Amino acid sequence: MLKSMLAPLRWLIRVVLALLILFEEWGWEPLRRVFALLAKLPLIRQFEALLQRLPPRWAFVVLVLPSLLILPIKLAAVWLVAEGHVMLGVGIVVAAKLLGTALLAWLFQLIQPALMQLPWFARFYARWTAWKTELLAWVRASSAWRTARAIKLRVKRLFRRARVEPPSA
Repeated sequence: MLKSMLAPLRWLIRVVLALLILFEEWGWEPLRRVFALLAKLPLIRQFEALLQRLPPRWAFVVLVLPSLLILPIKLAAVWLVAEGHVMLGVGIVVAAKLLGTALLAWLFQLIQPALMQLPWFARFYARWTAWKTELLAWVRASSAWRTARAIKLRVKRLFRRARVEPPSA
């Protein structure tokens, strides 16, 4: 009976996590590319080379550090919301999330080989990847996802036709 009572809560948690993961999936690659543009600067290239030479434990510290540095910013944003500055607070949270995701994607790409040398991290990463794949498959199999994809394709086709067709007289 307890299991049936907790089922809606479990479903809600899955949906929220799926939305967070979809945001990360959507933002990870484009945001990593933005940070990669910075890598053309000589100082950044030197920093990247240093990161790639880090031993595994220090690579993990580097991975965790941005999250810890952004936490006070997010807490300040929550305080702003509590003080009645909702738009500013939400804007700061969104900006911090975008910046944090971009930084993490860039860092992870550089230090992933070192991180995979840590047995516990390699096991966790394999489990995380499998769980994330399963969750995304669940989302993509949902009728809401299929409907949204169909609408997106229709809108794309409409925009393509609007650009291709010559203006009517």
